[in-house]
Amino acid sequence: GGSVKTGKMTEGEKTRQCKQEEEQQQKEEEQEGLIEFYGSYQELFQFFCSNTTIHGAIRLVCSKKNKMKTAFWSVLFFLTFGLMYWQFGILYREYFSYPVNLNLNLNSDRLTFPAVTLCTLNPYRYSAIRKKLDELDQITHQTLLDLYDYNMSLARSDWSTLSARKRSSRSLLHHVQRHPLRRQKRDNLVNLPENSPSVDKNDWKIGFVLCSENNKDCFHQAYSSGVDAVREWYSFHYINILAQMPDAKALDESDFENFIYACRFNEATCDKANYTHFHHPLYGNCYTFNDNSSSLWTSSLPGINNGLSLVVRTEQNDFIPLLSTVTGARVMVHDQNEPAFMDDGGFNVRPGIETSISMRKEMTVRLGGSYSDCTEDGSDVPVQNLYSSRYTEQVCIRSCFQLNMVERCGCAYYFYPLPAGAEYCDYTKHVAWGYCYYKLLAEFKADVLGCFHKCRKPCKMTEYQLSAGYSRWPSAVSEDWVFYMLSQQNKYNITSKRNGVAKVNIFFEEWNYKTNGESPAFTVVTLLSQLGNQWSLWFGSSVLSVMELAELILDFVAITFILGFRWFRSRQQLSPPGPPSNSHNNTAFQDEAPGLSAPHRFTVEAVVTTLPSYNSLEPRGLNSDGEVGHE
Repeated sequence: GGSVKTGKMTEGEKTRQCKQEEEQQQKEEEQEGLIEFYGSYQELFQFFCSNTTIHGAIRLVCSKKNKMKTAFWSVLFFLTFGLMYWQFGILYREYFSYPVNLNLNLNSDRLTFPAVTLCTLNPYRYSAIRKKLDELDQITHQTLLDLYDYNMSLARSDWSTLSARKRSSRSLLHHVQRHPLRRQKRDNLVNLPENSPSVDKNDWKIGFVLCSENNKDCFHQAYSSGVDAVREWYSFHYINILAQMPDAKALDESDFENFIYACRFNEATCDKANYTHFHHPLYGNCYTFNDNSSSLWTSSLPGINNGLSLVVRTEQNDFIPLLSTVTGARVMVHDQNEPAFMDDGGFNVRPGIETSISMRKEMTVRLGGSYSDCTEDGSDVPVQNLYSSRYTEQVCIRSCFQLNMVERCGCAYYFYPLPAGAEYCDYTKHVAWGYCYYKLLAEFKADVLGCFHKCRKPCKMTEYQLSAGYSRWPSAVSEDWVFYMLSQQNKYNITSKRNGVAKVNIFFEEWNYKTNGESPAFTVVTLLSQLGNQWSLWFGSSVLSVMELAELILDFVAITFILGFRWFRSRQQLSPPGPPSNSHNNTAFQDEAPGLSAPHRFTVEAVVTTLPSYNSLEPRGLNSDGEVGHE
């Protein structure tokens, strides 16, 4: 019996030992899975510092027995990290500021000749408005006589027909009297009486009064110069007369032959197909050359003989002296499909002078999008383009003012294009439009209307840098035969040789033209390169080192999640169970329940239930001690 017991015990122990080895092997296989998780944060950071390729991290582990060195290297390690990311912040800030590089290129090619606009500087007394202009001159004559004791000489026809137009001038006189030209004491002399000896006639400002429609609000549009005040006051009434014309074509009285005596381009004579005509209220008849996009001029060679040469008449005849105070002509060079704003880019040509204007073409190409606020074609600008031309900044600004003028004053300013459904301002229909206009003009100049903010620069611009040279023309020894030939050719006798004619030459100085372009100064490639340089400087590492750091962060998050889950499960196991769901009186079960919830009892129970039964390997009747029982 004893030998049997000993043999059975040996066989059971061997079975249990094999089972334990299998469980141990299973645990080792579970620990060596595809994804390795560490048991604690200390184990995670120790493994990272011991195996990473980031310089300095190994010192945190090697010097762990020396707390002073560990603290020093820890502070140094994190300080280095802080400095590196501070540099990263500077690089990101520079990248998102979108800097640009300026590229300068010199190109050499045949150049398309620009458009050239030439105006007479002589507002003409057009037949359609001649009577009203004569009436305005007579009213102005009386005004200057009252204010300055100046007797302005008028044309003989004005005096002879004055009595006949007395009745017809009442309407114009009424409106002029509503906006009179007055003198006003300067601000430091307002409190002194008019007859005070301290007040000299030079201490007065002159201007005209503008009032609202109900005359409740008025202001004095004053000027320090009497000449400026008279011209502005006369121009205000002159615009009202022009606005009363139902059709602007009635003012289209082009007299090309009497203004331009000779025209040549590239040694060839110009014809009517080479120019277009328009009327400017202040600069008179204007002619634009080379504005036809179907057949543009091209300069084959640079130099004065390969450009545009004009001989123009500068002698004024039947002009408006109160509106135009200069003699000569006004010239502007601009690109095709752009309006000629003579006030902005034009300059005057002196009579009796040959003006030679050399040009240098310059193109500017800006980067749009995040790099600048330029616009490609103006379609993204919140201002309607009222001009029949492509978008420019000046086109947008004038369109913005005109749209605000129509909205605020109920009519359009005569100098700018007419919006759809609007009409030009005229004090016979819009009594207080002058008051509204000057108020709006002050807001416009102060950018209260926001026009300068709304209108952005175009991304592509073409400009012409001009330089001028002057010489007397014709010379004293040649002026006789020159004037004789001009009078024979044009059938016009020049009464004033000194102020009669002028010559203009416009040409390219050289074939080379400059292109100013922009390119991104900080691209994504540049940013990555700079970030890599900083990383290598502070830690001497590579891209794989960055991946190691990313792996550390992921492992840290995973361990935090696992430890949090274990803590949550342990809290659930330690918490007491809820009340039973049925109403039966199970006293014995309720007495046993607290014992079952204890951790050690739960563990034992789990071990018992998970282990397989080995009783099937022993004979029936074998007791718990391995002995054979006897019945």
